[in-house]
Amino acid sequence: MLLLGTGGALLLGASPVTIALPILAGLIVLLICAEGIVARAAPDRAALDAPDLIGHRDFASLLEGISDPLMLVERGRIVRTNRAAQRLLGNHIEGEDARIAIRHPAAAERLASSAPMAEPVMVELVGLGSRDQRWQMRVAPIGQVADMRRLVHLVDHSGTHAAERMRVDFVANASHELRTPLAGILGFIETLADPEMGKDVETRQRFLKIMDGEARRMQRLIDDLISLSRIEAEKYRAPDALVDMSELAAEVVGVFRSSHGDRGREVEMDIAPQLPTVQGDRAQLSQLLHNLIGNSIKYGRPGTPIRVTLNEGPSGMTRLTVADEGEGIGPDHLPRLTERFYRVDSGRSRAMGGTGLGLAIVKHIVERHRGRFDIASTLGKGTAITVLLPPPVEEAPNKNDEKRRPSALSGTMS
Repeated sequence: MLLLGTGGALLLGASPVTIALPILAGLIVLLICAEGIVARAAPDRAALDAPDLIGHRDFASLLEGISDPLMLVERGRIVRTNRAAQRLLGNHIEGEDARIAIRHPAAAERLASSAPMAEPVMVELVGLGSRDQRWQMRVAPIGQVADMRRLVHLVDHSGTHAAERMRVDFVANASHELRTPLAGILGFIETLADPEMGKDVETRQRFLKIMDGEARRMQRLIDDLISLSRIEAEKYRAPDALVDMSELAAEVVGVFRSSHGDRGREVEMDIAPQLPTVQGDRAQLSQLLHNLIGNSIKYGRPGTPIRVTLNEGPSGMTRLTVADEGEGIGPDHLPRLTERFYRVDSGRSRAMGGTGLGLAIVKHIVERHRGRFDIASTLGKGTAITVLLPPPVEEAPNKNDEKRRPSALSGTMS
């Protein structure tokens, strides 16, 4: 049993963890030195050679205690691996040339080098395992320089890269969404600054109306960006208030009926009696209802109903469904509807005042409430969005439900 307590504990025999490569290399050197001391203390025992070290029980346990792919390379050949490395590169790699096993040009160049290595080196590998995967290969010397032993540690950076790409895309999209109305406003201001144009009252009023609409569009976008940021900041802090969804749904539907004219009066409610309360954030659940009903009003066909249904779902959950009879959405678009700024029809969405963030906000609210989210749509018939919200923890039928409850999904419900 080996226990390490520096910067992230490694306990052999416990669950695998990731550990810093220099520390791991040091542990292996420590094991080599310890065996050497034992050999010198017992003259009748031969010094431990490399094959004995590789087969040593503690050495094998040390490698398997690491969750990342790990390989011990000696003079360019792989002499020991852990299961994570075998899952990535194949069960047959022990005994192979490391360059053939990893099969990546950047890795081959580093592993082929016979130059002495005094310090660990890092190499970025794009496309190892699959086209979209990104790994960092970390190589550290083990033991004496003449031994040509190297510890190769592969760290999966695919998630980090994807998150960075999403961040860059988000900034670019947000900038574009703000720049477009701003450019229009500036153009109209320049036109109105012309003394001759200022004399035309009708044109001036028309331009001012357009500028007002563009400014309000920017305000909606900024409000949605702030909302999304706040929801993400609270993502891992579960809400603790009790919310009566029946009362909240009736309140929100009442707002739409009074503020959206004939279309608002086409919102229908079907609420089951005596529904359990939901453990949630009332303001966020109100925003969820506003976004879903607002979408149905925008994209449902005029003169057709928008149905808001509340009833009891599986495992004591509260099921909310908002359905319209609009044009529907093609199956290719469904998985992407909750992406920020994704629109099936960009021109139509902007014309209706959409920011492209409504369903992204809904998804993040559902995730924070540990719920589930499904979008079903048929072209020519309409769209139905269903949200399942769990009951308060103390009212849950099974205390283990919280652990098994999946996070919010887009386009499918498990």
